[in-house]
Amino acid sequence: MCCDDTKCLPPSEVDFSFTLTPEKQKAAEPAAPSDKILNPVKWTYSLVPAGNDVFELAIKAEIDPGFHLYALKIPENGPLPTAFTFEPAEGYVLDGEAYEKTVGIVKYDDIFEMEIKYFEKQAEFGQKIVPRGSESFQIKGEIAYMVCNDVGCVALYEDIVLQVEKGALVSPDKAKPAAEVAGQSSDIQGGKASLWGFFFLAFLAGLAAILTPCVFPMIPMTVSFFMNDKESKLKGKLKATVYGLSIIAIYTLIGSILAVVAGPDIANWLSTHWLPNILFFLIFIVFAASFFGMFEITLPHWIVNKSDQKADSGGYLGAVFMALTLVLVSFSCTGPIVGTILVESAGGQVLKPIIGMFGFSLAFALPFTLFAIFPGFLNGLPKSGGWLNSVKVVLGFLELALGLKFLSVADQTYHWGLIDREVYLAFWIVIFSLLGLYLLGKIRFAHDAEVKHLSVPRLIFAIITFTFVVYLIPGMVGAPLKALSGYMPPMQTHDFDLNDIIRRNSHGTANASVANFEANKLCETPKFHEKLHLPHGLNGYFDFEQGLACAKALNKPLFIDFTGHGCVNCREMEANVWSDPRVLSILENDYVVVALYVDDKTDLPENEWVTSAYDGKVKKTIGRKFADFQITKFGVNAQPFYVLMGHNNEVLAQPRAYNLDVDAFIEFLKTGTENFKSGKSAFKIK
Repeated sequence: MCCDDTKCLPPSEVDFSFTLTPEKQKAAEPAAPSDKILNPVKWTYSLVPAGNDVFELAIKAEIDPGFHLYALKIPENGPLPTAFTFEPAEGYVLDGEAYEKTVGIVKYDDIFEMEIKYFEKQAEFGQKIVPRGSESFQIKGEIAYMVCNDVGCVALYEDIVLQVEKGALVSPDKAKPAAEVAGQSSDIQGGKASLWGFFFLAFLAGLAAILTPCVFPMIPMTVSFFMNDKESKLKGKLKATVYGLSIIAIYTLIGSILAVVAGPDIANWLSTHWLPNILFFLIFIVFAASFFGMFEITLPHWIVNKSDQKADSGGYLGAVFMALTLVLVSFSCTGPIVGTILVESAGGQVLKPIIGMFGFSLAFALPFTLFAIFPGFLNGLPKSGGWLNSVKVVLGFLELALGLKFLSVADQTYHWGLIDREVYLAFWIVIFSLLGLYLLGKIRFAHDAEVKHLSVPRLIFAIITFTFVVYLIPGMVGAPLKALSGYMPPMQTHDFDLNDIIRRNSHGTANASVANFEANKLCETPKFHEKLHLPHGLNGYFDFEQGLACAKALNKPLFIDFTGHGCVNCREMEANVWSDPRVLSILENDYVVVALYVDDKTDLPENEWVTSAYDGKVKKTIGRKFADFQITKFGVNAQPFYVLMGHNNEVLAQPRAYNLDVDAFIEFLKTGTENFKSGKSAFKIK
């Protein structure tokens, strides 16, 4: 399936067959589609040796500009992931599951409220197979995938029919090595904005680290080291520059090591598997406890002492070791912050840990270098005191709040049901309420001094914190909290949604039963209503024939919504256009609504199978049946796609796709009802 920002394309099928040779073979072209039938992905295949009598079926997707292809693993309730299925065969066995060989883009999606991985321009996949002999055999299977662009999405299917001739696997020396294919596309496409955002956050973390009691008092001590009487001012400033660059180099080296160790496979495992996410959650809890004063995270003294001895040797090398000494001595305060950055970057792009550590170290080194070059600025620094420990405690509260994100990821991925949206929000409300009380001096930790009077900065931060708490509270009854959507569990996990309850009660649909459909004057219980649903409490059908029969009985026109579970822009239309009370009123009162899901996998009973007039194939699922219906009747395979129909195949107005203009959509609906009453139509379908 392919999507862009305004529409999704439905599943399509393309057969291909070729005799295997060492050279790459191209899949057969699909039957010539119309200019409205989108298929933005071209697949190529080759079989290459992988060692120990194992071969790799290397699969490459060439993606048209502007489109992106979803990855193999997508969280539940997200778009349609790419999937490879293979039929059992006597000539070979599968060795493991299909895997990705291209580094994808991981980005938060506001519509699905989750991080989603996808590919642009090209993607490579692999599937290991073990032949059972040297005889000819056939590999049969299917690729199911979704692609999107800025206009919409398309769900597509492609059949795999691969004939492996006798003797084709006996010349592995002539075949291209699998490693050659695997490394062809490791560049990160897009995602520049997210990397800049991560750099900025890491830079802020570096500034926060300066305001900790382990670091702040060292600024004047460090400046005096460079500005002593034995050195010329110019040499002292050069040493200060070397000192600052050394700090940046040390931290960036840490990020580079992580980038090398955490390759694309490890990164994907870190971001989705329950084990690392639970581990990261526990690490954040430990960091928070350290900031609260329960214990200190320190390095062995012999390491610090050894570095300090080298720093005393003087010269530019001494400046390098002094930078290392600062990094080691300040570890008890900076360690949790650095650890947070590394954990946040571990499940993302390869450049993330490098960029994160560079941003952190740049901010961290800046004051030491600037004050050494311009020592007069030291007079403007505030004195050390209890406020430095307060900075640590505030960071501890933030560590607690952010750590919950990792527990939530594991909970959603494995459906444990431990921390749904309102439980998550309850934790945040309590955490930030305690932070506000701490800023007001009502709570004290081990190393805190008594707050005898409230300073203006503490009061301002307390006001900001309690304002944030007030903002969170409506989320407990279903407010979307869009500003925090990247950190919250999805709305589907919310048990108590007041908006939904009010909406259902106002429509007389407090209980999801057959009575609902009767209350809304539908003719009969809709097929598939247990699995498929309409938004905003609307009732309708999910089968064209059933909807048409009811429209005739009620003497109403049909509103047909070609949609998909993984269609981002369908959700945007429903959230921004359908939600308008005027639109809902027209849909409820003037139309019989039929939602046809083009990507649903539910099997149809055999008596409802259809043979496509477009490609001659039998459609056996809900999604394939109605995707074919859209293509054969309207020559379009993108969603969302809205059609207004009468009872005799007449289309009452020109169909509409993705467009967030509410007034234009209302005019579209009114044109349909007027033409239905007057017997006019835009065109007829066969």
